[in-house]
Amino acid sequence: MANYQAPKGTQDVLPEVSFTWQWMEKAMRRACALAGYREIRTPVIEHTELFLRGVGDTTDIVQKEMYTFEDKGGRSITLKPEGTAGAVRALIQSGALAGTLPQKAYYLFSPTFRYEKPQAGRLREHHQFGVEVFGAAGPSIDAEIISLAYNLFVGFGVKNLKAQINSIGCPTCRSAYYERLRAFLGSRLDRLCDACRDRFERNPLRILDCKEAGCQAALEGVPEMVDCLCPECAAHFNGLQQSLTALEVPFEINPRIVRGLDYYTRTVFEIVSDQLGAQATVCGGGRYDGLVEQLGGPSMPGIGFGMGMERLYLMLDALGLLPKVPPAIDVFIACVDSTAGLEALKLAKALRAAGIRCDVEHTGRGLKAQFKYAGRMGCRFVCVLGPDELAEGKVVIRDMAAHEEQKVELCHCAGWLMQKQAGLEVEG
Repeated sequence: MANYQAPKGTQDVLPEVSFTWQWMEKAMRRACALAGYREIRTPVIEHTELFLRGVGDTTDIVQKEMYTFEDKGGRSITLKPEGTAGAVRALIQSGALAGTLPQKAYYLFSPTFRYEKPQAGRLREHHQFGVEVFGAAGPSIDAEIISLAYNLFVGFGVKNLKAQINSIGCPTCRSAYYERLRAFLGSRLDRLCDACRDRFERNPLRILDCKEAGCQAALEGVPEMVDCLCPECAAHFNGLQQSLTALEVPFEINPRIVRGLDYYTRTVFEIVSDQLGAQATVCGGGRYDGLVEQLGGPSMPGIGFGMGMERLYLMLDALGLLPKVPPAIDVFIACVDSTAGLEALKLAKALRAAGIRCDVEHTGRGLKAQFKYAGRMGCRFVCVLGPDELAEGKVVIRDMAAHEEQKVELCHCAGWLMQKQAGLEVEG
């Protein structure tokens, strides 16, 4: 018999774990709702050209990591490797960008696919939470989304957080910087890795982001983009710093942050924490003022960020910040014999209608085995139905923690349990 395994670089989220994912998602939805962001959901597949034009053909994602195939109609299709390009395409196609601005959107548990060596928190299929804003050009919106991400992590209990920010300018001032950067690196090409030598002509800014030791050594004393900004970009960057200070978000300027996608302009940032030892990036993003127009829409500024859900989960788990998983049900309805089966189903329906999480015996186990099952499920209460109880129109309710039981009218069972649970919540 075949022994099927999940494909390499993917993972299952089992019922015992999904509660903590939902807990993270609830916090993300609330943070977004409070700031006026609404959810957008885009297809898992897009036409490949969207990412070639949007993400950039010089990026590692496009060159090495995309899952691309030809469909039966001969069209080149790609599994979504990031969320921004699809969101831009959707808003252009729908005409939403011609409406009220700014447009604020977020995506959650969005499947993304990148063919790379699987490692902890970085899978070939992973899921992203991200926000996107279109139609706001000033630095205050940059600060808002950085603050949203920062405060989300604070709410999860992560400590030692700060934002690292940089500006990579606009096409005008960046082209002048490229000349300075190439002049600086020209005599050091032999010290760069193969990938960075390839980037030298096409996208030298990406060399600043290389983690190879030789490249880092070659960059000692490299000119910084923040010293080459045009007046407009410099004013925007200063405004960002003032806004972050007003929002009480700790930050530092890191001139090596450039991010990995070609569409970024001006503000780029990462949220980092050293609570796990070495300083780790937990979220990153930036401004992409030319992307909407590049993908066929109007000239319109944009900014956003993304974070990997798997990486966030692992971090919160390592820090002991994930909530305890509650029992799947609070009440189990046990049947003394088969004569109680239909009444048990009716009682389960009534309890669920009252908002009480419950289950009923479906497998024909004996009463003792049913109590063992209820204990394994972590149920606080077991309702027992049998011939004697049905004759009286009552149900025996056992409190598994207090080792007490009481007979209650069937018609009052839901109210009795709701009152008991409310009392337990107050005590807790």
